[in-house]
Amino acid sequence: MTSMAALKPEAAPILACTVSRDVQNFDLLIEDMENELGESWGDLTFADALTFLRQPDAQALEFIAIAMDDEDDASLPLIRELIQNAKAAQIKVILIAEELSPMVLHQLLRLGADDFVPYPLPEGALQEAISRLRRPAQPAAVAPAAVAPGAVVGGRDGVVLPMHGLSGGVGATTVAVNLAWELATLDRKAPASVCLLDFDLQFGSCSTYLDLPRREAVYELWSNTQTMDRDAFMQALLPFNERLRVLTAPADILPLDLVSPEEVGRIIDMARTNFDYVVIDMPTTIVQWTETVMAQAHVYFALIELDMRSAQNALRMIRAMKAEDLPLEKLRYVLNRAPGFTYLSGKARAKRLAESLDIEIELWLPDGQKAVTQANDHGLPLCETVAKNPLRKELAKLAKSLHDLNQAAEAAGV
Repeated sequence: MTSMAALKPEAAPILACTVSRDVQNFDLLIEDMENELGESWGDLTFADALTFLRQPDAQALEFIAIAMDDEDDASLPLIRELIQNAKAAQIKVILIAEELSPMVLHQLLRLGADDFVPYPLPEGALQEAISRLRRPAQPAAVAPAAVAPGAVVGGRDGVVLPMHGLSGGVGATTVAVNLAWELATLDRKAPASVCLLDFDLQFGSCSTYLDLPRREAVYELWSNTQTMDRDAFMQALLPFNERLRVLTAPADILPLDLVSPEEVGRIIDMARTNFDYVVIDMPTTIVQWTETVMAQAHVYFALIELDMRSAQNALRMIRAMKAEDLPLEKLRYVLNRAPGFTYLSGKARAKRLAESLDIEIELWLPDGQKAVTQANDHGLPLCETVAKNPLRKELAKLAKSLHDLNQAAEAAGV
């Protein structure tokens, strides 16, 4: 006779847990967890989750989904400790965030959170995040020499390099366009994949400087980033000479607040997972999503000239960043149209400017003069028209320096 114990169904093993102040505030998360895991998931508060992770039963978990919103600021120390404990136990962490500060989100991702999904959850977003967590570790990457120029491969973690002119006309777009091209052509045997994003939604000129058309696909991409996938993103980009991919500004002038920090974050995330370098041409204006770009940036270039307006605007920028507790250490000040080696009085003025602002000017870019304007008007990088121009030479040195630093960081496993 068959034992009754053998007929009794076993409880489904708990493979994942949601962790939140109150999971009922995230009803879409409940639905998606049930669809993905059935009864194989549980729910914990922040404090209970911290206790549970220290118990042997926690070893059976695949991941925890930490759901938080703007009312969870008081719980941030607990959440940070929770992420650290989960990583120590080799448990994956997905952040589900609603109206969370980009700086807080950046800090939590830096602590070791494996993935991020905005709330309300886009359709299929949680399923995709879980699939990424379950995906086995990829074998060693194919040698870059086997990658065709301009090819796009997923799974990257690109270097984000925004260019922000602190005054109009200081040459931020010229520097962004030419730095992107120098990075793309630096190593012709093993070319890096480079993406140039024009975030000046009103008067962006990257398309002009590279003689590229403005297309409606760009506006469509910005209007629907929640459902954006890799194919949609890549279709919105335009190739330049088969080595550089460009997201131009929209065809029409759009309000800078048309897009939210979350939408900007999605665009950058998509770019950095598909390219080795992501160069961003920022608008001069500070907007609500400037903080989002700054949080994602590895280095944030601030371009100035040797004049009073640049000095005053740099001072305003520094004050604003201090007031909002933004990462000042990411700023790298670039003096464009800098005085030449023999122009001693100009160099003395630049030194006084730096001292008065209590900053260090790390990059001095020479004046490329009329050749720069002519190259921009012809829609070609300086490298293709006036390769010996002093500005082009300095940008080539900058590109090599950035590439060498990135290669060294990768080799060290940073």
